[in-house]
Amino acid sequence: MKFAASASEMAIYLDNAATTPVRKEVLLAMEPYFSEKYGNPSSMHQLGLEANYAVSESREKIANILNCASDEIIFTSGGTESVNFAIKGTAFAHKKGNIITQKTEHHAVLHTCKWLETRGFEITYLNVDKFGLVNLKDVESAIKKDTILVSIMYANNEIGTIQPIKEIADICKRKKVLFHTDACQAAGYSDIDVKKLGIDLMTINGSKIYGPKGVGLLYVKKGVRLTPLIHGGGQEFGLRSGTENVPAIVGFAKALELAQKEKEIESKRLTILRDKLISELLKIPNSRLNGHPTTRLPNNANISFYGVEGESVLLMLNEKGIFASTGSACSARSLEPSHVLLAIGLKHDWAHGSIRFSLGQTTSKTDIDHVLRVFPKIISDLRGISPVK
Repeated sequence: MKFAASASEMAIYLDNAATTPVRKEVLLAMEPYFSEKYGNPSSMHQLGLEANYAVSESREKIANILNCASDEIIFTSGGTESVNFAIKGTAFAHKKGNIITQKTEHHAVLHTCKWLETRGFEITYLNVDKFGLVNLKDVESAIKKDTILVSIMYANNEIGTIQPIKEIADICKRKKVLFHTDACQAAGYSDIDVKKLGIDLMTINGSKIYGPKGVGLLYVKKGVRLTPLIHGGGQEFGLRSGTENVPAIVGFAKALELAQKEKEIESKRLTILRDKLISELLKIPNSRLNGHPTTRLPNNANISFYGVEGESVLLMLNEKGIFASTGSACSARSLEPSHVLLAIGLKHDWAHGSIRFSLGQTTSKTDIDHVLRVFPKIISDLRGISPVK
């Protein structure tokens, strides 16, 4: 596996759920479209036609992976825009109604739903169990006559729990309700065949699969009505105007192609490393695993350590060249405990001591062994000066 050179090559990067490095193969695929084949895809001259072909070819590649038609792929600026488009686009198209989601969703979903509440839409926020799983009976019983959309994420970005997406889609199909899933974390490790899963709308972004930042997609099943959020030149079949980001789209397609091709081998490799990390860290007294013990992403280890502050742990890890997270990167600067951890029943003093290690393609056994050598002392030192006993 080859990656672009980095100023922190010697560091141990365990924050891949936040973002991933761009693969060298992806950079090479993107490079010609910055300064050689730089035309606007809407232009009718040679440079424009080359750019247009690159976008069309990328769309076709992704459609083959998702098992859908190419005109069901809408390119966006990333996961957040795609989520907003799926939820707001559906809401605006229906003008009123009920939307169902769950309490452990990414803030892109939760904040969009909160905003729609101020516009007269009713939002149902489903509870989850102690592992972060939504109850299928709760999904079915929450659907009402005026429900227009169910949005449940494929795999949680903080605790790694994987939801029963196909079963939820089956319920929605029986009830004749649209189903959207945020698959940003799952795209590199899980089946994303939209026909097999029965999905109507699906969000994926590039930065979680070793592609560029600032690009994503929304899969929109034929027949699904969405009101555009961005108006202008009518690009993306009139659903998302704006000159296409050709290099990013090309890189996104290449990254998704490689991720899906390698997912089985890479998932097995990471699961072994993840399980070793979890089992050894749980030997530290007063620690607990967050998320489902087995039905979780192969690269996710979220563990709480009682009596310490996650931010202090991160600072000490950072000094040793180990980069991790306390939770979602989008809310990492907040001092409030994670809404995901609170939703699965953790008390504040446990939630504040949560650390998320998210492994990736650069993670080796040597990296995990080094973390396991230094981490127990970090917890011991912090507990020694903590007022919480």
